Amino acid sequence: MIPVALTIAGSDSGGGAGIQADLKTFSALGVFGTSALTALTAQNTLGVSAVHAPPPDFVAEQIRAVLSDFRVGAAKTGMLYSAEIILAVAEALSAAPDLPLVVDPVMIATSGDPLIRPEAVTAMVERLFPRAALVTPNLAEAAALTGAAIAHDLDAMERQGEAIRAMGARTVLMKGGHSEGAEATDLLVSEEGTRLFSAPRVETRHTHGTGCTLSAAIAAGLAKGQRLEQAIAEAKTYLTAALVAGRDLGLGRGNGPVHHFHALWAR
Repeated sequence: MIPVALTIAGSDSGGGAGIQADLKTFSALGVFGTSALTALTAQNTLGVSAVHAPPPDFVAEQIRAVLSDFRVGAAKTGMLYSAEIILAVAEALSAAPDLPLVVDPVMIATSGDPLIRPEAVTAMVERLFPRAALVTPNLAEAAALTGAAIAHDLDAMERQGEAIRAMGARTVLMKGGHSEGAEATDLLVSEEGTRLFSAPRVETRHTHGTGCTLSAAIAAGLAKGQRLEQAIAEAKTYLTAALVAGRDLGLGRGNGPVHHFHALWAR
């Protein structure tokens, strides 16, 4: 039976991030994707021009509909927009307490546009972080969550990862894609210690949806029954290849998307 994963996130009309990136990633990695939309965005590679959020009860009903019919192996969250939506998501997921959950604390789009209301951050930390198998902040999100300056070295990344763990998150993947250097290094911070995941840095402007893609790839691995560290390692390999191939797509006038189906098109 094909593995099933659930994405709970916003829609990107430009197709490079959000639900669209998640479902493409699931498909590319051999996982059947289901979804619950938390917001509609009018968005392209240049930015976000409008956001429309559905009623929180409807968000929860989408999750309940999927969980009541499909054997979901893992779930991930992306853009959650408001405290009310986060509370609805947490309540709906309470029916599946053993479901592995990857929380991507989406706060700011690649273009710099905000994707969550300020008061919603507290709800996300209190209701979803303790529930998550993994929280995946980028450096700007980690700084916003901890109140610290953006980390510029591995020691600072580790300290912020531990600070986020102290907020209730069991395991944190500090994403180093926005740092500098020849390698992009992510830090997995857990009670077992810290492990590094490194890959050659890809020089490209086509980075739209990288966070969504990585967290979706990790969720896909968990849905297949992989251990967390294996899922992270394979997800990083997949994203690196998608970044390289994305340079040839040349889509959009701003931060273009990665190439989610690079392996299929290469055949």
